[in-house]
Amino acid sequence: MLCVSFKGEATGEVGKERLCGEVEASARCRNSPENEIKLLTAEIERLKNFGCLGVSPSLEGLRDENAKLKYRLNFLQKSLQEERSKTAKSMININSCLQEIFGAAIQAAYPDLENPPLVVTPSQQPKFGDYQCNSAMGITQILLKTKEQKVSPREIAEKISKNIPANECIEKIEIAGPGFINVHLRKDFVSKQLSSLLMNGVQPPAVGKRKKVVVDFSSPNIAKEMHVGHLRSTIIGESMCRLFEFAGYDVLRLNHLGDWGTQFGMLIAHLQDKFPDYLTVSPPIGDLQAFYKESKRRFDTEEEFKKRAYQCVVLLQSKNPEFIKAWELICDVSRKEFQKIYNCLDITLIERGESFYHEMMKDIVKEFEDKGFVQVDDGRKIVFVPGFPVPLTIMKSDGGYTYDTSDLAALKHRLCEEKADILIYVVDSGQSVHLQTVFAAGQMIGWYDPKVTRVAHAAFGVVLGEDKKKFKTRSGDTVRLIDLLEEGLKRAMDKLRDKERDKVLTAEELKAAQTSVAFGCIKYADLSHNRLNDYVFSFDKMLDDRGNTAAYLLYAFTRIRAIARLASIDEQMLRKAAREEVLILDHEKEWKLGKCILRFPEILQKILDDLLLHTLCDYLYELATTFTEFYDNCYCVEKDRQSGQIVKVNMWRLLLCEATATIMAKGFDILGIKPVQRM
Repeated sequence: MLCVSFKGEATGEVGKERLCGEVEASARCRNSPENEIKLLTAEIERLKNFGCLGVSPSLEGLRDENAKLKYRLNFLQKSLQEERSKTAKSMININSCLQEIFGAAIQAAYPDLENPPLVVTPSQQPKFGDYQCNSAMGITQILLKTKEQKVSPREIAEKISKNIPANECIEKIEIAGPGFINVHLRKDFVSKQLSSLLMNGVQPPAVGKRKKVVVDFSSPNIAKEMHVGHLRSTIIGESMCRLFEFAGYDVLRLNHLGDWGTQFGMLIAHLQDKFPDYLTVSPPIGDLQAFYKESKRRFDTEEEFKKRAYQCVVLLQSKNPEFIKAWELICDVSRKEFQKIYNCLDITLIERGESFYHEMMKDIVKEFEDKGFVQVDDGRKIVFVPGFPVPLTIMKSDGGYTYDTSDLAALKHRLCEEKADILIYVVDSGQSVHLQTVFAAGQMIGWYDPKVTRVAHAAFGVVLGEDKKKFKTRSGDTVRLIDLLEEGLKRAMDKLRDKERDKVLTAEELKAAQTSVAFGCIKYADLSHNRLNDYVFSFDKMLDDRGNTAAYLLYAFTRIRAIARLASIDEQMLRKAAREEVLILDHEKEWKLGKCILRFPEILQKILDDLLLHTLCDYLYELATTFTEFYDNCYCVEKDRQSGQIVKVNMWRLLLCEATATIMAKGFDILGIKPVQRM
């Protein structure tokens, strides 16, 4: 971290010396790159002193050893330089920086205290500084319980304050009330970070080792249309992927399609009856939902059809070419319909449905049997997982597999084949018990250790209508997602025309604004609510350009971008100013905005930890309203009141406008919202 300066030479462990002082690989593994560079440099010097650089043929082996060490040294120096360059450009997480500082202070003040509480939060009011450390009260309780020492929180706060290490971000600290430590940041530190943001762009916070993240989301069923119930998983999952990708993780986006199972028997049987030449002529299945309903009605009412449907399942699962062809035809029709939705919402996924894991299920059953976890119940093979009352059924009495088997196979493949470090299932709350049971079974059988691998269920509530009941059409049917998106486009255009934007925008700009508002508002309305809660879907509310809505934020963004443009300041001029200008933060509104901009990395880190994206929406709304306060109180461009001519451009304030817009643009990108330059 840039904030804390440490002194002292690092030492490294060196292995048993050979003739030329070889450094053992195990010692290298235990050292940081900096320490290894020191060790390797020392070894090369030792080789020089030994005369190993090249005169006598008898010392050929030593020359080889020297070359190896030099190669390793060059590699390490280059890697370290790249890492430092990346870290230097990363935006500093000020909250983490302060936690590091106060963590060191608490450790110095109370070295015998194990895991002391470390609580650093942004201050809610300017009179209490910029941040607060509220650890003293917790330490008071620990000292009383563990050491029977009665010490006042204020006394503890004073001791912590005296041990704060040298740093570049704290201007001063004050102790308030019973023991709150109020932190005031240095203005030159904040100004420097804002300049770095303007010169380097929005860089992700440093998150350490690059990890593999697998996200399971969307997951509609073949032969059924995507409905409003798929909206949340699709939007939330896409946004999570964008966040992890921005943070530098290797992300695999998986669409766990429902593309296998007994329902395909009735669909194939119905296909054979309705389009008997399907093998040579592509069947014109226009409405797959109606096709599904027809086959389901026949399955429920025609006994002969039902028997044939079961036979079709057997032939499909035995990989009969004709039946595989029929299955593929049905899947392709669904894929085309799904892709229309994904194109509208700008969703990227890799399809890996239940059929992908079908061949693995036999081995899953065998593995649980071999490890003694399987019980037989009325012909079924079941697995009880400690702490969960309902067992997993991994094989039915007729020898068929279940969703439990499929989900276990998917879990193992993602952990053991994909080598996921983080595995996230974006699935509705109704599946919580099932998924927790599957995760616990994977842990029980030894596929992963939760201390090493993070397996999480990012659950979400349901979408409600304005009557606070499950969102349905007037006839009581589930709302089709494509209909919802088309209605959004219509309403967005109506809104733009009401504001007479069609009179000032070109046809192309109007179309771009319509798409941006329609799909942006639908996404934001979902993401701005805590995903754990149900939320009411209302076009009127989400298209309102007042309050915490995408419409308000998109309008605010276009206004901010227009400020420099109207002052005839182009991007090149802004870049030059970012290199040369010092951002003055003397006005209280400038200071407030500057600090708000720099909270972006800590907001992202919080979401990486808890997967709650509404925090980003709340932050963007706070940033937009803070900017409005700044703009209302601080002139960016000063004009002559009579002529309207520009008389002065306050460039440092235009840079604050640019920094605000840059952060908003990245926030929109993570949320999957596309702003436009003119609206």
